[in-house]
Amino acid sequence: MYLTPQQVQFFRHNGFLKLPERLSPETVSLLIETFQRHIREEIEPVVRDRQGRVVRISNLWDRDPIFREALTCPQVLEPLESLLGPHIELIKNRHNHATLRLADDAGQYLHRDILQWSRPIVTILFYLEETTVENGCTGIIPGSHLLLPGVQTSYVAEDARIAQSGLLEQIVPVPMPAGGLLALDSLVIHGPGVNTTPNTRMSMTVGYHSVDELSDVENPKRVLVRGERIYMGNY
Repeated sequence: MYLTPQQVQFFRHNGFLKLPERLSPETVSLLIETFQRHIREEIEPVVRDRQGRVVRISNLWDRDPIFREALTCPQVLEPLESLLGPHIELIKNRHNHATLRLADDAGQYLHRDILQWSRPIVTILFYLEETTVENGCTGIIPGSHLLLPGVQTSYVAEDARIAQSGLLEQIVPVPMPAGGLLALDSLVIHGPGVNTTPNTRMSMTVGYHSVDELSDVENPKRVLVRGERIYMGNY
């Protein structure tokens, strides 16, 4: 489903948008099953927590085909076309992972996905389980993508400009259903909440951007998922 002009305007103004359609329950079940198997089998590349447990699998694109199917499904690419235009690339070296958040995971981690506005991406969060305030749904500071370029991407709360701005008091929780899809402007300040339940929280995070029409060099870290690679340089 393509976005309405009002939905596009909401995204531009606030820096996030709940996409209008969800992944099917069947797709979600297959993704969870595959995700859990890759964790059990510790299929590299993985990320471990301080206890040595596998809590993230990286490079989704080159894993089981079910991941590619989900990352390029119409529920994702049609809204992205409304935001990025007809020529879209998936970014393999930013995000491209699935995360298992446990009951005893760390506290809220506020961050940005990139440093500057000049080459933005759209991050899509794929929720494989329902996320609520209690189990630590994503929190967002609406409109923060329009402010303070150049802030370090990790732990933005430690930046003096952020700490003194009053922005941290404006965070809004965004609960999402299982199968729900959330689009984020790469500069909006956001992060997972604290999981206060005994349950897990599974999600996938993937970055997309428009084809760079000024580059005539194919980048192996980019995968064309819609349209074509166009070149519109002067020579």
